[in-house]
Amino acid sequence: MSGWYETAFQRVLYPAYESGLRRRHTLSYLADYQHDQWLSPERIAALQWQRLKRLLEHCEREVPFYRHRWRELGVTAADIRSLDDYARLPLLTKADIRQNFEALKAESLRDRLLYKATGGSTGEPVRFGYTRESNDRRTAVMWRGYEWAGSRMGRRTLYLWGGAVGEPTRAHQFKERVFNAAFARRVLNSFHMTDTNMAEYADAIDRYRPEIIVAYVGPLVRLAQWLIDSGRKIHRPRAIIGGAEALHEFQRRIVEEAFGCPAYNTYGCREVMLIAAECEHRQGLHINADHLVVELLKPDAGSTLPGEVVLTDLFNYGMPLLRYLNGDMATAASHHCDCGRGLPLLERVDGRVLDAIRTPDGHYLPGEFFPHMLKDVAGVERFQLVQRRLERLDLSIVRGSAFNDDSLAYIHREAGKVLGGRVELHCHFVDDIPLTPSGKLRVTVSELSS
Repeated sequence: MSGWYETAFQRVLYPAYESGLRRRHTLSYLADYQHDQWLSPERIAALQWQRLKRLLEHCEREVPFYRHRWRELGVTAADIRSLDDYARLPLLTKADIRQNFEALKAESLRDRLLYKATGGSTGEPVRFGYTRESNDRRTAVMWRGYEWAGSRMGRRTLYLWGGAVGEPTRAHQFKERVFNAAFARRVLNSFHMTDTNMAEYADAIDRYRPEIIVAYVGPLVRLAQWLIDSGRKIHRPRAIIGGAEALHEFQRRIVEEAFGCPAYNTYGCREVMLIAAECEHRQGLHINADHLVVELLKPDAGSTLPGEVVLTDLFNYGMPLLRYLNGDMATAASHHCDCGRGLPLLERVDGRVLDAIRTPDGHYLPGEFFPHMLKDVAGVERFQLVQRRLERLDLSIVRGSAFNDDSLAYIHREAGKVLGGRVELHCHFVDDIPLTPSGKLRVTVSELSS
């Protein structure tokens, strides 16, 4: 598929599908975001504040949870006159969302919400609602961020990503094939990667010849190291975009040596999608501050440690998550990027580096698998997987009332598909799972020597 298809997709096919058939406003939002990124830092901050004030006024009118909480504190939306005032409002936790799920919905929009669950990469899967406008805007922000790395609508792209869990119907599989073909993309299931089938992944990339590769960082680095060790030369894409966990500099060097192209870091979560991404200068990750408020909570004033990430989606009016603590850690940058965009920078993302799981037959399972699988299991409130021996995994689960025998059977069945028969999965039901000294819950923990 050549450049003519990319042009046709951008100018004809995608607008016809998105604006005509689906009646979505993604493209108009994308045009706005593409314009706003070049505003000065001061103008972006003013735009962000204007949007936040509008959201706060909406929450006071429409969202019972905030109305009641602020009343108890003696606070009104009018009292919040700056980001410093906003930073004094209470944080919103995953436990708050579970306990106040209905009260967090806007009264006039509660019957029109869409829903999804987080992947639980911090060990606490949570369900949340969002509006169609919010979803369209999140897609637009994603396209903008990926464009910084050279990705484009209709540009030939290969995803080394997590595949579907469970048994997709034939109709669903057919729909996926048509959808991926139309978007000029192919998906390779990273959950099936083993020490012995790396060549199959390399062969698939050579056959498809993508211009862009989007990948889970863990499997991507594993494949890159295999390419280097084996001396295998592979099709060279224009760029590689890493996701799901942080791409550290030592990993970036491995990937770029193996594939011969620049690799880009991104940071996102299911609650808001893309939070920040690197541009062509790769001097930090640009925060989507015209779409989100991102705060970093330090342990104490003047601390040089990473801060806990606190998020506010400025456009999810249906189920607003104000000052949402998502469980990640990040470090702010003190410099500006040479690209000239007015968006602020993260220096790096410090959290969400999940340990990989290994099996005796050389199977390599990225740490993302268990969050990906367990997000859909009813009654799993928190979990942690620990590997101490090659032939055994221990899964600790904090159960909710919805957990039952079917939940347990599903976990064993889906894990067995990728782990094979030589690894025993032992499930333990616990009252709590201890945090690390830094205050995080490690979801997958490998205690094997490398």
